[in-house]
Amino acid sequence: MTRAFLGLGSNVGDRESHLRNALASLPGLVATSDLYETDPVGGPDQGRFLNLVAQIDTDLGPHDLLGVCHRIESAAGRVRDVRWGPRTLDVDILWIDGVTIDTPDLTIPHPRMWERRFVLEPLAELDPTLVPDGWDQEVDGRVDRLGPLS
Repeated sequence: MTRAFLGLGSNVGDRESHLRNALASLPGLVATSDLYETDPVGGPDQGRFLNLVAQIDTDLGPHDLLGVCHRIESAAGRVRDVRWGPRTLDVDILWIDGVTIDTPDLTIPHPRMWERRFVLEPLAELDPTLVPDGWDQEVDGRVDRLGPLS
């Protein structure tokens, strides 16, 4: 089994329900961060997101895990019509221990995770050794910690 971290977010519909259902669908769920409400980054004008990071243990390869993430997004009614646009659910692979990959459809570690407070803050809850020292002074963005997902 290999440790992996996934970033989950939602800003359309019943955001908490989308996240709860996604977590219930994740194979090998080990831990989740607190829930954060965050400003959108990039894309069109849109509502705030609810975000969290999940730790899983998996024996799936990177592309198979990506397939699981896409199926969970589809089950939540995710439509990919506007890049970085509003969405019912986003499930991104952030990190897989010992894996570095850069293909047209998948890059691990996630290429923009180091620039996103809404990823680094919840990731630091689960494993502070994965985030660079001083990140909280260098990364912009507003995040409001809401506590555990109820």
